[in-house]
Amino acid sequence: YLVGVGRADCTGPVAQVPLMGYANPDQVGGGLLSRLYSRAFIVADPEDSKRVVFVSADIGMVSQRVRLEVLKQLRSKYGELYRQDNVILSGTHTHSGPGGYFQYTLFWITSKGLIKPALSSIVNGIVKSIDIAHESMKRGRLFINRGTVENSQINRSPFSYLENPESERKRYSSNTDKEMVVLKMVDEDGHELGLISWFAVHPVSMNNSNHLVNSDNVGYASYLFEQEKNKGMLPGEGSFVAAFASSNLGDVSPNTRGPFCANTGESCDNPQSICPIGGAAMCMAKGPGNDMFESTRIIGQNIYLKAKELYEKASQEVTGPLSSAHQWVNMSDVSVELNATHTVKTCKPALGHSFAAGTIDGVGAFNFSQGSVEGDPFWDQIRDQLLGEPSNETKACHKPKPILFSTGEMTWPHPWHPDIVDVQIAAIGSLAILAVPGEFTTMSGRRLREAVKSEFDSHGTPGMNVVIAGLCNVYTHYITTYEEYQVQRYEAASTIYGPHTLSAYIQLYRGLAKAIALNATQELPRGPEPPLFNVTSVTLLPSLSAENAPANKNFGDVLEEVRREYREREVAEVTFVGANPRSSAENATEHNFLTVERYFNITSSWRVVQNDASWDTRFYWSKGSRGQSNVTIEWHIPTGTEPGVYRLRYFGHYKKRVSLLRTITVPFEGSSSAFQITAP
Repeated sequence: YLVGVGRADCTGPVAQVPLMGYANPDQVGGGLLSRLYSRAFIVADPEDSKRVVFVSADIGMVSQRVRLEVLKQLRSKYGELYRQDNVILSGTHTHSGPGGYFQYTLFWITSKGLIKPALSSIVNGIVKSIDIAHESMKRGRLFINRGTVENSQINRSPFSYLENPESERKRYSSNTDKEMVVLKMVDEDGHELGLISWFAVHPVSMNNSNHLVNSDNVGYASYLFEQEKNKGMLPGEGSFVAAFASSNLGDVSPNTRGPFCANTGESCDNPQSICPIGGAAMCMAKGPGNDMFESTRIIGQNIYLKAKELYEKASQEVTGPLSSAHQWVNMSDVSVELNATHTVKTCKPALGHSFAAGTIDGVGAFNFSQGSVEGDPFWDQIRDQLLGEPSNETKACHKPKPILFSTGEMTWPHPWHPDIVDVQIAAIGSLAILAVPGEFTTMSGRRLREAVKSEFDSHGTPGMNVVIAGLCNVYTHYITTYEEYQVQRYEAASTIYGPHTLSAYIQLYRGLAKAIALNATQELPRGPEPPLFNVTSVTLLPSLSAENAPANKNFGDVLEEVRREYREREVAEVTFVGANPRSSAENATEHNFLTVERYFNITSSWRVVQNDASWDTRFYWSKGSRGQSNVTIEWHIPTGTEPGVYRLRYFGHYKKRVSLLRTITVPFEGSSSAFQITAP
């Protein structure tokens, strides 16, 4: 094959923008722990124009808006080379990235509308990573390996899982998929290019009290792998690209100690995830660490170490033709043939009451609890008044789900949920990547993979490696099994197209697999094209107004200085007169907010040893009154740091008023005093 890899920044605004994932309106950005990247991989046939592009981006999920804009840019650059059928865009599902990049109204509620700078940075970052991969293509080879990851996940809805038939459950040793699949890429001389790992775990080690933008546990795994392979490079630099992509993580949590009542400390591992005092709002899962930062590192390191081992031992070469199959489908109206006599249908999208309960990884609002199969007259009354009552048809279709939001019947100012959804498979030789538009639960994913594998088998392509890539192309929440759906925990309440959603997807993906196996992808009907709503920006974000420094101070001046000396494992910390980081994001595409620098006597110069993409640095922004704000930079000095003289620097932009109607953006910087790191 010809193989190309690329990585580009897609962080976007790190302040004031709501973070996407927990749907918690109080969780807005207030700084940066680690940068977000888009990682792109292109595999092409040297003999003809067949190609496959796989992108994994450090974002909550790929939205339809992002996908349509990316495809539009690719078309204008490359013509028909990169298309909706051969480009897969997958989100890692971090819950600590900026939101606001959706066109469907439901997602505007918690992310304060459609936020242009957030959308643009994701779209441009994805396109740039594909550009870099496209430019760097060379002859190469691919190897696949698979293995088991221990101590890194639990099923967060085990009572739903138990609803699946016992005969089916008996075939599996665990209620989560512990298998990791690794695809290794080298050039023809054996030089390492990169890898993609697929593993099912929610990147929710950072909980909903976090305000620092970061890529969570899987992002930390990418960081460790890339730091190891790009020796001597700063984070985010170097040619080796390591993607840790999402899979069927619907009911899989990294918070391995399980659910406990925050107030009493007792377990709340029950079908409703309720605490005796305080109800569902008190039931939260704990990670393996002492705090969320440590839990993120522990889970991320586990995943990294397994991927490294599988990567080093990978010897099964991937060879064979490239192909891709894609359809747009109206998911609110699919007829599914369950057997010769029985046909069922999917429904218009709707969310159930337990959607509002959230999960043990991020609890919901008010007093909703998981597993509600009855509505609540109080909330139903409010809903009917504000948003209108669901139709009888939709109520009947979704049974036993009590509908909270009948999103498929809500169209103001735009539809609240998608009807038109992408289904897509890309095959690279013996590897089939199923690009799924949401979060399949463990058992849903197993059924889908098995169905697709048997479809390949029965049409003359046996022995395919089938992997699920999650959160691709358009976000449609969760996909549970029919049996899990009956007990209506969070994942089931969020299965928006009704109880037969999984059966519909299985039927559709079988059709794609058959087309690939029979070399008939050209004959697949394209399906109805998704809409691109004419909204460029609708937002409740505060506007960026002129900023001020305190009296007798300038932007970048130090307010609280570092200490004179530190040891490893301590935290060096400095506070500056700061400015809104959004001004930087909107002015420089890849703005670096901070550096850690070391002094070298030989050259009498400072050299950058860390930047803001490092997981050892934290950048905090806090807004004061009268247009003033502070920035605090922390460096958590890692074990093994060379003793010597260091300093911390800050780079920002502030808005300056030049006339009544005009402000300009002015760059500035600040530096701490030098400090000593002493030998341990």
